[in-house]
Amino acid sequence: MIRTIEWTGSSVLLLDQTRLPRSVQYVEVRTPLRMAEAISAMEVRGAPLIGVAAAYGMALSGIARKGELLGIEQDGAVLRAARPTATNLSWAVDEQLRAARAAAKGGPLAVTEALIENAMRIHKEDADINRRIGEHLLTLLKPGMGVLTHCNAGALATTAYGTATAPFYLAKERGIPLRIYADETRPRLQGASLTAFELFEAGMDVTLICDNMAAVLMQKGRIDAVITGCDRVARNGDAANKIGTFSVSILAKHFGIPLYIAAPGPTIDFCCPTGADIPIEERDGDEIRRICGVLVAPKGVPVYNPSFDVTPAEHIAAIVTERGIAYPPFEKNLCALYGVQP
Repeated sequence: MIRTIEWTGSSVLLLDQTRLPRSVQYVEVRTPLRMAEAISAMEVRGAPLIGVAAAYGMALSGIARKGELLGIEQDGAVLRAARPTATNLSWAVDEQLRAARAAAKGGPLAVTEALIENAMRIHKEDADINRRIGEHLLTLLKPGMGVLTHCNAGALATTAYGTATAPFYLAKERGIPLRIYADETRPRLQGASLTAFELFEAGMDVTLICDNMAAVLMQKGRIDAVITGCDRVARNGDAANKIGTFSVSILAKHFGIPLYIAAPGPTIDFCCPTGADIPIEERDGDEIRRICGVLVAPKGVPVYNPSFDVTPAEHIAAIVTERGIAYPPFEKNLCALYGVQP
């Protein structure tokens, strides 16, 4: 698996995912503001990886601000605003602020050390969470099944294994055959440039399809399950993920195919009642007007470009977390998994 993020002790090395699959290049991030830019520009992307990057961004803030809490809180607000939909980002900022405030009585140096140590903990825990999600998802699959995934919830979106792709990596390790289909995922083509890239490089049986080909494959009986990641799960089980996931869920429901959502604990927002309460990021229209920088539509034509949509809970067969598998009713069962009051 390609290394996506690394802490050097005073800076962060990020795999520049805007350059994949054409080249593998890293950018060095030395300030929290540059980290916010990297998140906004999608040099680093994927909800879990954004959370890890934000945690390190707060560590960089501790260094730059010399442990001064007010400045660290201001940098946290900038990082939090970089992308509003993925709850991992705000979760990581909040985790870091708690660590900083708890360490404040020890002085500025203690604050900075706490931010660095906590970021490294969040980094390590992400890989552990992903593997456990993979173990649970693998129990829902049988050898030879065809599985469709949308966008990139893979190793490139995390620190290891991915979330939706974690069972694919584990199946590969154990010699369990799976047929994987990856939607190209317009408009930024993360399925083509990232998911197909990483699974193909890992030697898996992966086939790339256009977004509008999923229905035909389902009709032909080639898809037995759909697994996607998510950027935020509401308390009732509604799940926000890359635009197009809602469409796939409608197709899966029509053909009687189970849709599983891979959801790390930090992605579940128990303070968000339903999907209607999830903020949806809208991005620049040129992401649709252009493909790989080439204009494919009239310059200046109005564009609607939401980055995410919400799949309603009734379209989801199960939400798979590091703590286990939650089946409907999701509010009751997710709360039980995480010890939250229903």
